[in-house]
Amino acid sequence: MDPLLYLGGLVVLFLVWIKVKGLEYVIVHQRWIFVCLFLLPLSVIFDVYYYLRAWIIFKMCSAPKQHDQRVRDIQRQVREWKKEGGKKHMCTGRPGWLTVSLRVGKYKKTHKNIMINMMDILEVDTKRQVVRVEPLANMGQVTALLNSIGWTLPVLPELDDLTVGGLVMGTGIESSSHIYGLFQHICVAFELVLADGSLVRCTEKENSDLFYAVPWSCGTLGFLVAAEIRIIPARKWVKLCYEPVRGLDAICKKFAEESANKENQFVEGLQYSRDEAVIMTGTMTDHAEPDKTNCIGYYFKPWFFRHVEGFLKQNRVAVEYIPLRHYYHRHTRSIFWELQDIIPFGNNPLFRYVFGWMVPPKISLLKLTQGETIRKLYEQHHVVQDMLVPMKHIKSAILRFHEDIHVYPLWLCPFVLPNQPLMVHPKGDEDELYVDIGAYGEPKVKHFEARSSTRQLEKFVRDVHGFQMLYADVYMERQEFWEMFDGTLYHKLRKQLNCEDAFPEVYDKICKNARH
Repeated sequence: MDPLLYLGGLVVLFLVWIKVKGLEYVIVHQRWIFVCLFLLPLSVIFDVYYYLRAWIIFKMCSAPKQHDQRVRDIQRQVREWKKEGGKKHMCTGRPGWLTVSLRVGKYKKTHKNIMINMMDILEVDTKRQVVRVEPLANMGQVTALLNSIGWTLPVLPELDDLTVGGLVMGTGIESSSHIYGLFQHICVAFELVLADGSLVRCTEKENSDLFYAVPWSCGTLGFLVAAEIRIIPARKWVKLCYEPVRGLDAICKKFAEESANKENQFVEGLQYSRDEAVIMTGTMTDHAEPDKTNCIGYYFKPWFFRHVEGFLKQNRVAVEYIPLRHYYHRHTRSIFWELQDIIPFGNNPLFRYVFGWMVPPKISLLKLTQGETIRKLYEQHHVVQDMLVPMKHIKSAILRFHEDIHVYPLWLCPFVLPNQPLMVHPKGDEDELYVDIGAYGEPKVKHFEARSSTRQLEKFVRDVHGFQMLYADVYMERQEFWEMFDGTLYHKLRKQLNCEDAFPEVYDKICKNARH
């Protein structure tokens, strides 16, 4: 009994401490306590529930039958909205805290919420090489199923909780994007419920204008109810080469060369300072050298970005063979490098071995429990941005990031941008190689101010004909926003499909300066 009494005494003391200091103080200044004691166990329960649910539904083949009923229910809700006079814009009823985006939109409280409970993988068609999924199916589900039957997505964005709907209506990228493009470029069909309650399927040949207008529209043209996505044969391992590079010119040159080399199935860079980076290139294979395998996804393994940094410190070129699914989710456990700000000792070997199996906490739960104080602190003293710029401007872009925010590591991910009539396309008439520069962390410049510093970055990106990912805080004025994005087809479809009274414009939905 003595150990139980001792533990009980500690719990009582902890609760008294919280009462004296106040819950908000503890959550703000000692957030790791709250995360470790409450959010990590809750996150495990969430993951187990959704994994078992997806597995049972797919094995019983009940998802397609339920899918048709769910679509009819969405149509019913939209038609009821019309009968009531359509006085308010519509949006999905999914709570804002459940999304991976750190932005907290207020529109959920003022718009008509349409409940969409669609999170299943409907069909894997290996003859056509497509998978048909509902919008709330996430990347963790998709990889677990597809890899188990020998298939994978050509572009599989990193974090487990990213949903198909978010990646279609927004965008997604991975280290294979220099070959396949962004997530929307591997999609072959979308099914949507429109403002009049009708169900429409669109492809490159059928309702093609709608097919090209849906990506980046953020749910402002209709409700996505299913997507068909290309799949390719998977291999067991990724042969990954780590190469430290020093000097900004050398980094930019090496990264651009490897990105243009289509023999590399994966290309990624982690930049640890202005003049230090590790460039990684990989290929899928069924065979591995036994003494070079590394199962980086195991809970007790070092966080991937720290593992990579080791090669930089040793100034050593190395090759490892990593299990495919471990590679796809290499940054998941540390949420890239964001978790080090929440659990500073999270990469400590003792913590990894004892608690690592519960990591990471669900981003949705972090949002739900952050409170207004933490949200404002993060907004003013934390950067989460992905800027997409032409590869020819990579050097000036890195220098701009260095001067305006000084956040490291930077994530460098190349992608090819096809010349298609989307909201994002190259300036010329040909496909062009771009790079996604991701900055996640606390800025180290003294003059950082969230609004003005981000607006400086946004102006630079507009000037080089680049684009800003819309999951993050966007501070552009409306005119600036439509200078960055091509709204020609989008606005045409908005009028044609009577969306203007049914859905907010994308700018009004996501930008800081808009009315939410």
